[in-house]
Amino acid sequence: MDDYKTNLDTACEKFRKILENQLLRVEDMKTQGDFTDYAALDKIRIGICGGDGIGPIITAEAERVLKFILSDLEESGKVEFVKIDGLTLENRIAHGKAIPDDVMDELKSCPIILKGPTTTPQKGSGMPNIESANVAMRKALDLFANIRPVKVPSEGINWTIFRENTEGGYAVGNAGFNVTDDLAVDFVITTKQGSDRIARIAYDFAHKNGFNRVSLVTKANVVKTTDGNFLEDCRKVAALYPDITTDEWYADIMTAKLVDQKRRRDFQVLVLPNLYGDIISDEAAEFQGGVGTAGCANIGKKYAMFEAIHGSAPRMINEGRGKYADPCSMLRACVMLLSHIGYKDRADKLICSFEEKKLVITGRDTGATCEQFGDYVMETLKKI
Repeated sequence: MDDYKTNLDTACEKFRKILENQLLRVEDMKTQGDFTDYAALDKIRIGICGGDGIGPIITAEAERVLKFILSDLEESGKVEFVKIDGLTLENRIAHGKAIPDDVMDELKSCPIILKGPTTTPQKGSGMPNIESANVAMRKALDLFANIRPVKVPSEGINWTIFRENTEGGYAVGNAGFNVTDDLAVDFVITTKQGSDRIARIAYDFAHKNGFNRVSLVTKANVVKTTDGNFLEDCRKVAALYPDITTDEWYADIMTAKLVDQKRRRDFQVLVLPNLYGDIISDEAAEFQGGVGTAGCANIGKKYAMFEAIHGSAPRMINEGRGKYADPCSMLRACVMLLSHIGYKDRADKLICSFEEKKLVITGRDTGATCEQFGDYVMETLKKI
């Protein structure tokens, strides 16, 4: 019984620290200002992080294309590219941190970041319990909106998925603990401020881009408190947009409806808590050609980070196939980056340069290399 009480007291103290940190985060959200106006900046610093596995390969190619399409702005000094090393798994393990302090300082010096995939050790891998670099960066830079577009015109698919990025089941992903040998606990976090801002950015996007339907996706019928609060806060924002129809779906049913050829055409903008957004956006990417083709934006008020949605593909490196990695996910991230900093015309040209994908890339020597695909994109851009 004494051991039981000791374990319970220890667990309560750990839980208290988690709550204290989250309450401090709430107070910080209440005092945030407006979004960065990139047009008003004298110089836009774009940080480039390669990451792990195939990350450095596809990121280098995306950087090469991005520099090509922004060459005039780089020459005039409006845009500066900053190489940020140190986001590798080896360096993170050496420092015992998801993101080492010196690397974080470099990231914070750049309002825009292009980041390759990073590896996160899982339990049982024999590596330290280091938090995901993605999750750590999203929290540290307060990148609250993960935006993942999926378009397949031939199937009538034009979805934009807004995933809340700093709360939910990932908010304190490495802070769960074993209360006893028999009981383990993790945590789901939802705040009024976090739910409100993801809903506002989604509805504002729908309004500005001519979409008339927003779908709210939760499991509020079962996860009644956190998902229930998320849904209630989104409804309050929905009431501010009477021109937009709002419907509500449970996450499990939504996964089914996305494969329903009749119903999936109805969806336009989806808003989801963190975990469901991660799962459903990966499912959605399969219609576009797989997660290897999809990029995403992580948007905050002060910073924005753009990346591929897939992992670091260590198997490709181990098998010596790294040079055949498909850079399209990072190129799609670059499209979103260009739009975000105010160069939508260049973003439109970039997506047109590789959307048809006339040069085949297979991930093996049966197709083009990553570098050859980059060359193809730049040659195509010259003709647009």
